[in-house]
Amino acid sequence: AGEEEGGQGAARLLRRAEELAPRDLFIAVKTTKKFHKARLELLLDTWIARSPDTTFIFTDGEDEELKKRTRNVINTNCSAAHSRQALSCKMAVEYDKFIESGRKWFCHVDDDNYVNVQMLVKLLSSYLHTQDIYIGKPSLDRPIQATERISENKMHPVHFWFATGGAGFCISRGLALKMSPWASGGHFMSTAEKIRLPDDCTIGYIIESVLGVKLIRSSLFHSHLENLHQVPKTEIPNQVTLSYGMFENKRNSIHMKGAFSVEEDPSRFRSVHCMLYPDTPWCPLNVAY
Repeated sequence: AGEEEGGQGAARLLRRAEELAPRDLFIAVKTTKKFHKARLELLLDTWIARSPDTTFIFTDGEDEELKKRTRNVINTNCSAAHSRQALSCKMAVEYDKFIESGRKWFCHVDDDNYVNVQMLVKLLSSYLHTQDIYIGKPSLDRPIQATERISENKMHPVHFWFATGGAGFCISRGLALKMSPWASGGHFMSTAEKIRLPDDCTIGYIIESVLGVKLIRSSLFHSHLENLHQVPKTEIPNQVTLSYGMFENKRNSIHMKGAFSVEEDPSRFRSVHCMLYPDTPWCPLNVAY
């Protein structure tokens, strides 16, 4: 189902379809005020520091300290609850801000993702932003089943693939514009209510079920819902997103020797960052990876 992309790492040779620069991307990072310190600071120290103009942080509370550290902070005024409605509220604001930005690609990630922006640009430049492109990685091994509410007492079963928000996904501007009747303004919230599913599922519903565009799956995106120890060390520089968290009650992160110990760097993001950008001021010199 869907097209396969990427293989393990960079086995698929990407043919460039158009010239892209990081400024053509709109990377939305979804967070919540209680994680500004615990999660977001790590991202601000690492990949966001190198791509401040590409990254937009969507949160639910004012934070003057955060605004001093990075330029694009958007308070969505959505609820801080981790409910379906609160998540859809944030995704709706992300979508509207992307459309307003005029940029070529919308990418959504969570506050526990590391984004290799260079690899993301390389991947997306092998497509045209004017075409219908939806790319990411499903967390399920089969399409999700849902019921579409047609009227008060009429329901219709639907099934479709969706890319998990926890690994990050991207949508071309061409496709995003077609989503507008179901995604812009208050429409996203009502679409999510119609199928009673979370934000990333609702995106898949609009694209696959309503518009009939298939998800392109890429193995270069990673969420904490998979065993991250299985990403080969030699392939780390080729991945588009990484994550960390818990998996089957064990700590789940990229497995690598790095500039920092697991105690100092449990997510392994600082070690990954120093591997990719050894010139970073806080990276120790002469580290063997």
